[in-house]
Amino acid sequence: MSDGFAEKEEVLRIENLHVQVEDKEILKGVNLSIHEGETIALFGPNGSGKTTLLMTLMGFGGYDITEGRILFKGKELNHMPPYERARLGMGVAFQKPPKVKGVTLARILESIRAGKEYEPYVEKLNLRDLLSRDVNSGFSGGEAKRSEVLQLIAQKPSFVMFDEPESGVDLENIKVVGGVMAHLLQKDKVIKERTVAGLIITHTGDILDYVEAETGYVINDGRVICQGYSRDVLADIRNYGFRECGSCMR
Repeated sequence: MSDGFAEKEEVLRIENLHVQVEDKEILKGVNLSIHEGETIALFGPNGSGKTTLLMTLMGFGGYDITEGRILFKGKELNHMPPYERARLGMGVAFQKPPKVKGVTLARILESIRAGKEYEPYVEKLNLRDLLSRDVNSGFSGGEAKRSEVLQLIAQKPSFVMFDEPESGVDLENIKVVGGVMAHLLQKDKVIKERTVAGLIITHTGDILDYVEAETGYVINDGRVICQGYSRDVLADIRNYGFRECGSCMR
């Protein structure tokens, strides 16, 4: 954790989290904490447990907690359904956003938020022509990612998770999506004024060119094996690979 967040309220605490998926243990004792206004980046090889952690945090079915607990703003989430977590202020953007048949993008935006605070971002994200279409139905990869961040703008979560936001997106869309993510995470404010916390799962680290993450963690084989300033952690991964990360807990 960056020193600038040491005195801020802890938003999320993960304690010794063990998770099974179809009787296979994926997470094997994860410990992690995120403070108000802090953004962390989570790195790791394929199959290391990154997406499992995100899906477990959001409470989706099929991810069975066998040990440990998740605390959000002091409340234990272990048995709380996803909609209650969303009401508490948790939001998520998926790596592969699901299609929602029979529900237009305009309708879901109106359901999320009665007001129209998101309206300026319809144009900024170039989604005006897609408002009348079913959510993510026939959307390109970039359109689906832009749709996801627009829904988060409408929701206004206090803790937001992004699962590989650069996956399947061209460079132009990464820049657009990254700019809106930075707005969501209040990067235009000084640290003491930020209230929104974030977790960004990234495979390539490209999104960090547009969204600053104060702390980086590496997860491998279901355990957090390294932490440090996100740019330093990413540089070490690029230079030495994930295998070397476990040799020094920063």
